[in-house]
Amino acid sequence: MACRSHSLLAIAVATPLFASGPAALADASGTSAQAEVALLDRIVVTASKLDAREVGGSVHFLDQGVLEQQAYSDINRVLRQVPGLNIVEEEGFGIRPSIGIRGSGTDRNAKIAVMEDGVPIAPAPYSAPSAYYFPRTPRMHAIEVSKGPAAIKYGPQTVAGALGMYSTPIPGTPGEGAAGKIDVSGGEHGTWRGHGILGGWAGTSGAFDVGVSLETLQESSDGFKELDSGGDTGFAIQDYIAKLALRSKAGTARPQSLELKIQYSDEDSDETYLGLALDDFRVDPYRRYRGSQVDNLQVEHQTWQATHRIDFDDRVGLTTLAYYTKTQRAWYKLNDVRNATDTGYSSLTNVLADPAAYPVEYAALVGEAGSSSAPGALRVRNNSRQYYAAGIQAVLGLGFDSGGASHNLELSVRYHQDEEDRFQNDDRYQMIDGFMLLTSAGAPGTQDNRVGQAAAWALYLRDTVEWSDWTLTPGLRYEVIDLKRSNWGGSNPDRDGPGAVSRNTVDAFLPGLGATYALTDSLLLVGGVHRGFVNPAPGSDADEELSWNYEAGIRYDRGPGSLEAMAFLVDYQNLVGTCTASTGGGCTIGDQYDGGAARVHGLELVASYDAAAAFSTRIALPLSAVYTWTRGEFETSFDSDFGEWSDVVAGDRLPMVPEHQLTLSAGLEADRWRAYLAVNYVDEARSVAGSGPIPPAQRIDSRTLVDLRGEFDLGDRTSLFASVQNLTNEAYNVAFRPSGARPGAPRTVLAGIRIAF
Repeated sequence: MACRSHSLLAIAVATPLFASGPAALADASGTSAQAEVALLDRIVVTASKLDAREVGGSVHFLDQGVLEQQAYSDINRVLRQVPGLNIVEEEGFGIRPSIGIRGSGTDRNAKIAVMEDGVPIAPAPYSAPSAYYFPRTPRMHAIEVSKGPAAIKYGPQTVAGALGMYSTPIPGTPGEGAAGKIDVSGGEHGTWRGHGILGGWAGTSGAFDVGVSLETLQESSDGFKELDSGGDTGFAIQDYIAKLALRSKAGTARPQSLELKIQYSDEDSDETYLGLALDDFRVDPYRRYRGSQVDNLQVEHQTWQATHRIDFDDRVGLTTLAYYTKTQRAWYKLNDVRNATDTGYSSLTNVLADPAAYPVEYAALVGEAGSSSAPGALRVRNNSRQYYAAGIQAVLGLGFDSGGASHNLELSVRYHQDEEDRFQNDDRYQMIDGFMLLTSAGAPGTQDNRVGQAAAWALYLRDTVEWSDWTLTPGLRYEVIDLKRSNWGGSNPDRDGPGAVSRNTVDAFLPGLGATYALTDSLLLVGGVHRGFVNPAPGSDADEELSWNYEAGIRYDRGPGSLEAMAFLVDYQNLVGTCTASTGGGCTIGDQYDGGAARVHGLELVASYDAAAAFSTRIALPLSAVYTWTRGEFETSFDSDFGEWSDVVAGDRLPMVPEHQLTLSAGLEADRWRAYLAVNYVDEARSVAGSGPIPPAQRIDSRTLVDLRGEFDLGDRTSLFASVQNLTNEAYNVAFRPSGARPGAPRTVLAGIRIAF
């Protein structure tokens, strides 16, 4: 891929540029990070691990130390430290994660709110929340996962929870000049990663200090899958971030801060939706059929953001956030194959589920050398789409005392609008002697030619009330959403006239209450209830997704040990499924289905302990365990064309929800070196709703993955590190979607160097 050479060039240029800064300066983990938290603390639920322990509701905060300790670029691996998540891998690199929380649907994160620095970051959060853009983990400073009543602070998806990601703050402090860091690593499968940031703060003669930073992340890999016809199966990503900030000098009567952020990323991936037939997967899980040889994804994403905060006094403050995001993507990939009778097309999912029933279609996908398919047998779709989202949000914070209780009241209002523009076409190919030849090119807009739009007002009110040993957080969210879909159809690519227009408007009152009670200084009782909501798509006939969510548990934290145990219940009034290509298709893309009543209940457990605390030693021995038990089932019977549900009988288990998940971690930390071992177990799961023993063609097998990482300090600001992911080289199937069995990443050895200055 052409972008790959650009990525390596950017790393080479960035290395001397960043290394040229002064060496004795603060990095991004100090005063600057604290100021960044202050800027956003009306937007986020928590601002630190300590806040997460005290908040009413289940919130987990992974700070910079945790992220650097793990050193993962794959968000799926990072989130193993958080209980209650249901994650479906896809390409093995974590570029397009599918994350669900407490049994919610996992397709492209459509049931959770995903944010970067408080900005809804899905390309179109209301009109098309299934994200094909996801922020890259290596450039993040912290990650927050909010569940329970804490989730209603965000939206519009409040059924499951929210994932907040926070970018690297401007490094350094005023008077110390420039600061930053650089992190370069490489390893197997042609994998390279370079991350660097340079910036600092300067004092002025006026009332403000000025800060600026430039940051880049460059990643690429040749991929671990092997195309039968040869060629790359990897990716290249270029990511650039610039920040400019003004901050009041210390001691200012009404301190203010303003930060401007611009982010741009470009992705070029040789990725496909085409998996393998189960028998082929068992022989060689890393194989790719010749039918995917032209598949390629191009994504460009931009974020423009301005964040302002003013504190009128120590108890009254206003935070205002304005944003604009733009995403362009074209995924050129095999869509389906002409059937043997030449009367239509067979879905890839059906062909790979039973190749014996589709011998002609299967042969066209595999494309063995020396054989040929019928002309136009392979239909490749140019999934060309453009998105934008824009909005402004203000959060007023007011602290006061009343009746022996202290209050921290937050009132927020947000206006948001977004759009998805689909302008797609189909090309047809013939497989000749193992290589694909274009036989018929489709005109742009002739396959899908529609625009979905959303405009929404969201209001939020929350009060944190501290009284004696109680902390109560009552809250209320109100959303009113106008949705519109304009469809010109494949016969009108020029979009003459308004097209077929459909509109729908929904509104929702979403109350919630979180509570903690301190039994002792170390032991808290925690509970909460809130109303869950996910809006329907533009033009959809489905109802909104609604639920009542409950949780209760304990939180213990004392000295070297901590424990949190939380039981939860998600009681769906209406569970909604959405037909997407990423769930396997087989239905009209974009159609939604009402699943009626469903229930998900489970238990989450997080425990940590420094086993060396009882001994007089300079070596730490941190141990941790993260466990989730989940069970979800439908309470009504119905028939649907949605592939993950099919025909449902009351009592059928929800798909893509493993019953047991466990992550065990152990570390050794000395003055100059550190080593960590992580073991992750995921139980088997269904790919399609059902009851009883899982058929092999629908069973996502259990797996146990072992990761090992070590780090050695060469000096105060330079360290070497190495990691082995999937140490035992376990081959495992992550899903039967989008089409066919798909492997997780094999054993991968990486090594690198980190320099802070």
